[in-house]
This record gives sequence, C-alpha cells and structure tokens, in this order.
Amino acid sequence: DGRDIGTVVLPDAELKIYLSASREVRAERRYLEYREKGIGVTREDMLREIEERDTRDMNRDTAPLRFAYDAVYLDSTNFTVDEVLSVIKKLVKEKS
Repeated sequence: DGRDIGTVVLPDAELKIYLSASREVRAERRYLEYREKGIGVTREDMLREIEERDTRDMNRDTAPLRFAYDAVYLDSTNFTVDEVLSVIKKLVKEKS
C-alpha cells in the first residue's frame, strides 16, 4: 500500500508487488467507491483526478512513483478483489 513503498519505504522487503490497473478502471473503481459513500462525483472527474495524481507522483522530486527493479508487476485491470488477493497469497506462499 502506498505509491513509493517498494522503492523508498521498504526497499529491502522480501516481496514487492507493484499493483496497477488501467487509469480508466482505477477511475471507475474510485467513482463507484465515492458513489457508495454518497460523494457526488463524475466518472470524468475521477479519471482526471487519477491522471493528475499519476503525473504528479511520477514527477515529484522526493520519492517519485516508479517500479522497483525487483518488484512483481500485477495488473489488476481485469481482476476482482478476490482474484488479486489470490494472486498475492500465491506470491507470498512462493516466497515463504
């Protein structure tokens, strides 16, 4: 959890997972989360917010968002939460 955890916060972790998804899917997930909480936003707002955050995080001077060379890349675009958890559990088991 965190956008710099594998490169800055825990650079020596035994297992690093770079969890990602397409911007469109992340925006849709966030939109649905906000809607469930009663927060009024549009899908377009969420997509713009995701794009701005990605750009800001990748270009900041301190701890920019980047893929750790030893991380496992996990694209969750087409996965459910349970499927993502299953993959992560498998990776943890393989590391143990």
